[in-house]
Amino acid sequence: MTPIEYIKENNLEWQPSFSGNITSLHGYRGALIIEEGKRLSETRVMPPKSQARQVIMVSENEKIKFFACELETFGYFKDFFSKYGEFFDKDSINLLYVIDLDANGTFEYEGIKFSAFMLDESSVWNEVLDFASLEKSDLKKLSSEEKIEKVYEEILSTPLDSIDKSYDEMIALMGNTKKALMGAV
Repeated sequence: MTPIEYIKENNLEWQPSFSGNITSLHGYRGALIIEEGKRLSETRVMPPKSQARQVIMVSENEKIKFFACELETFGYFKDFFSKYGEFFDKDSINLLYVIDLDANGTFEYEGIKFSAFMLDESSVWNEVLDFASLEKSDLKKLSSEEKIEKVYEEILSTPLDSIDKSYDEMIALMGNTKKALMGAV
């Protein structure tokens, strides 16, 4: 089963902005449910209690090749991994942008490497573009599929500066930071 088949079969996508093929790969942008919201009736469900937001995912067959998302708290990671972990492998490039981290770090969890970065005001998309040394103007005239493909191609050739930490050291980096709201209030 591919990651996207699993996501669709289990109704785990939340407000997707793109889900489709990009060359021989599959691209996805949107959110992924970590913990479902309360079911009010057969057809009505509250929003998810926890989710991986602003997901950018590229998968091939049964494996995720590239994954980036926002986590409101690093405390969601373990539940996220228990739900989606089977689709990652040691070659996956995984970037987590976490609101309540007080420092960046790269850690290994069940043999899979994740790089976690502090996120306060920006979006995952903007952070990934910065990480890949891309400008928005580089993507301006591209379709949704082409944008994901271009970002993925650049990520493949981007060296990852790592600060190696254990999972427990990453948990210790959790603070009380909340995301700054931008725009009209």
